[in-house]
Amino acid sequence: MSENPARTARLGQNQYGKAETRVVRITRDGDRHHIKDLNVSVALSGDMDDVHHSGSNANVLPTDTTKNTVYAFAKEHGISSPEEFGLLLARHFVTSQEPIRRARIRIEEYSWERIGGPGTQHSFARTGGGTRVAQVVHDGEGTEVVAGLKDLTVLNSTDSEFWGYRKDRYTTLPEAHDRILATDVSTRWRYSWADAEGETAPDWDASYRETRRHLLDAFAQTYSFSLQQTLYGMGSRVIENRPEIDEIRLSLPNKHHFLVDLSPFGLENDNEVYFAADRPYGLIEATVLRDGAEARIPAELTNL
Repeated sequence: MSENPARTARLGQNQYGKAETRVVRITRDGDRHHIKDLNVSVALSGDMDDVHHSGSNANVLPTDTTKNTVYAFAKEHGISSPEEFGLLLARHFVTSQEPIRRARIRIEEYSWERIGGPGTQHSFARTGGGTRVAQVVHDGEGTEVVAGLKDLTVLNSTDSEFWGYRKDRYTTLPEAHDRILATDVSTRWRYSWADAEGETAPDWDASYRETRRHLLDAFAQTYSFSLQQTLYGMGSRVIENRPEIDEIRLSLPNKHHFLVDLSPFGLENDNEVYFAADRPYGLIEATVLRDGAEARIPAELTNL
C-alpha cells in the first residue's frame, strides 16, 4: 500500500455555532413591564476548511462569543420580534467577521400573558397557544426569512368525516361520517422579502398574528372529508390573504380519537365518549405555493 494514498474524501457543507441560548428580556416602561422570552440558535459557515483539515482555529469565532452576542444584542437593541432580532444577529456575524460568509439564526419565542387584573403590571403566565418560530439566513448578498409556529393543538368535535378510502385485506378501520378531527399544527412560511435595497420589510408581528388567525379560521371553517383537505384549506387561505408570503409548509399529525365500546356495560355511545390515542398517528404533510413561486422550505425544517 502506498504511504501517501490519494485523498478520496472531501469536506462538504458544514456549519458551527451555539444552540439554544435562552434569553429573557424585560423592558421596564415605568411600572408596566414587558417580557420577551426567546430560545436562539446560531449556525455559522464560511472559510472553515483549515479548522476541519488541520485544526487551525484562525477563522473560528468561538461559539461562546455567539452566545454572548445574543445577550449583548438583547440589551443594546432590545427584542421587537424574533424575525427582526434574527436579522440583526445574522447581519452582524456576516459583516463583522470576514471568514464567516453565511449565518443562520433559528429562534423560538415563548409567549406570556398578564395576570392579576388591571392594576398588576409585572405578573405573567406562560400561554399555551403554540410556540412562535423564525429562521433568518443571511449571506451578505441576500436574506431569507422563514417564520412559523409549532405545538398548536386544535380540535373540531364534528364536521369531519373519513370514508370511501381504499381497502385491502389488512384494512380494519371503520368508515366515519362524524368524527373528531384533532392535530398539533406545525408550520413554516417563507416571506417573499429578500432584503433588497429599498425593499421594505414586512410588519413581522402583524404578519405572524394574521397568518395564525387565517390558519385557525380555515381549520374551524372547513368541513373536512380528510385531513389533507383541511391542510390545503389552511395553506391556501394564508397564500390568498397574505401577499407577503410565497410558500407555506404544514405538518399535521392526526391525533386520533376512537369511540369507546360501551356495549359491554349496556350503554350506547352516541359520539360522546372517546379514547385519545397518542401513537401511532397518521402524519399529513404538504406545501402550498403561490403561483410562480419556488418551493424552498425543506421538509425537516417544519418539525424543528
